Amino acid sequence: MTLHIDIPEETLASILAKAFRNTAFLTGFIISVLILLMAVASYIWTPYDVTKLVIADKTQAPSPAHWFGTDHFGRDILSMIMVGARNSIAVALVAVGIGMGVGVPLGAFAAARGGLVDEVLMRVNDLVFAFPALLSAIMITAIFGPGAVNAIIAIGIFNIPVFARVARAGALAIWPREFILAARAAGKSSTQISIEHVLPNIATLLLVQGTIQFALAILAEAGLSYLGLGAQPPMPSWGRMLFDAQTRMVVAPWMAIFPGMAIVVAVLGLNLLGDGLADILDPKSRRQR
Repeated sequence: MTLHIDIPEETLASILAKAFRNTAFLTGFIISVLILLMAVASYIWTPYDVTKLVIADKTQAPSPAHWFGTDHFGRDILSMIMVGARNSIAVALVAVGIGMGVGVPLGAFAAARGGLVDEVLMRVNDLVFAFPALLSAIMITAIFGPGAVNAIIAIGIFNIPVFARVARAGALAIWPREFILAARAAGKSSTQISIEHVLPNIATLLLVQGTIQFALAILAEAGLSYLGLGAQPPMPSWGRMLFDAQTRMVVAPWMAIFPGMAIVVAVLGLNLLGDGLADILDPKSRRQR
C-alpha cells in the first residue's frame, strides 16, 4: 500500500518558489544562516582570543580595533558573541533533540493506544510541563552543580511534554483518516501505522514546532547562564555577558547592548523562520492563498 502524505500535489520547485516569496521565511532563514555561520567560524577564527585577559584594554568603547568594544576584563565583545553563539546553538540543538526524540514517540504512542494509556501518559506529561526549565535547572544544579550539560538536561526535559502534546494532537487528527483504516485492514500493527503513516503526515507540524522550540531554548539558555546555571567561565555565553554588564550599564552600555541584540536577533530570526515554514507547509494556508 502506498504511503499517504497529507500535502497537496505540489512539486518541490513550487514549494521553493513559495518559500522565496515568503518574506518572513526569507528573513528568518537569512538571519539563522548568518548566526550559524558566525558560530561555525568561531571554531576556526575570532578577532581576539576570548580566554585572554587584557586589563589595559578594559571597557573600551566600540572602535575600529574592537567593533563592539571590550568588557571589564579587556576581552573583545564581538569575539565573545561569536563563541557565545556556538554555545547557545549547541545547547539548543541538543535540548530540542532530547525533547523531540523522547516527546514525539510518547505522543504518537499515546495517540495510538488511547484509553487509559493515553490518559496516564498525558497526565504525567502535564506534571512535567508544570516545571519550567528554570526550576528544573535549579533542582539539577543543586544535585550536580552548574554547567552547560545540566542546562541542556533541564531545557530538554522541559521540551519533552511540548513535543509529546504536539505529536499526540497531530496523530489524533490522522488516525480517523481512510488510509489509516486501510492500513489496519491490511493487518498492520499500531506501531507500523504510526511509523509508516502517522509520523510522516505530522512531520511538517513537528518541524515548525522544532523551530519555535529552538528559539525558546536559546532564550532559556541565556536566562540560565544569566543566573549562573548555564555555561561557566571562561566559556562565553550571551546570558553571562548580560550578567557581567548589569553593574556597568552607565560606564560601558555596549557590554549589554550587543549581547542583548544577539539574543533578540537570534530568537526573532528563528521565530520568523518558523512562521514562514508554517505558512509554506500548512495546506490550509496554501489553499487560502
